[in-house]
Amino acid sequence: MKIGCIGTGAMGGAIMRAVCKKYDVKNILVTDKNVEMGKAFAKETGATFVASNKDVLTADYIFLAVKPQFLGDVFDEIASSISEKSVIISMAAGVKIEKLNSWAPKARFIRMMPNVCAMIGQAMTALSYNSNITKEEADTAVQILSSAGKVEVVPEKLMDCVTGVSGSGPAFVFMFIEAMADAAVRCGMPRCQAYTYAAQTVYGSAGMVLETGKHPAVLKDMVCSPAGTTIEGVAALEKDGLRDAVIDAVTAAYNKSVSLGK
Repeated sequence: MKIGCIGTGAMGGAIMRAVCKKYDVKNILVTDKNVEMGKAFAKETGATFVASNKDVLTADYIFLAVKPQFLGDVFDEIASSISEKSVIISMAAGVKIEKLNSWAPKARFIRMMPNVCAMIGQAMTALSYNSNITKEEADTAVQILSSAGKVEVVPEKLMDCVTGVSGSGPAFVFMFIEAMADAAVRCGMPRCQAYTYAAQTVYGSAGMVLETGKHPAVLKDMVCSPAGTTIEGVAALEKDGLRDAVIDAVTAAYNKSVSLGK
């Protein structure tokens, strides 16, 4: 099985670095319009850099790590050369399978939405596909992407929501960690130490949600002692509108994803 990727930027590079650790790099092809970046990626991972997008089309599974606004140009180049045997996996935010097929009618597509946590093998990735993709092919795509973290198959109608929650979500979490660290510095903790405490606290808290299966509100109540320090902080967050701000942020990202698909 050959795996290819068009684009080795932040997201494509993160996914393919994880894939290169699990699969034989001799069978992995990459290309990038930024030739220096693509060659540097190939040198780092052992994958093979090829000169053009068409050269990647010999792969069985081909990732499109291309921003939505550039997809049309890429398909102008490759659409007529795509083999019906290949599975094309697009990670372009907001772009529906129907739209992808309008650019390349003979191609068969899986749509995916990963997140930047693929860089450390902790991505949350969603996949959607139509009936022209077999279950075996979809299972193989899941297996490939499991190299970078957790993967789930979802109906395509949920992909814009996935984009808002897990695709954009890491940026919101990073902002929360930064704010927690700023508060720690304000209270006297050295900056470097503050980031460690804030980040590990978020990491451990997320692990508790996933491993215990308990509702986040139940876990929150476990920490809130009567007349204690935590309930004071919770009251301050409620007063300052934390929930509204987070809901608005995810909804804004969702709405942008919807608009990109139009």
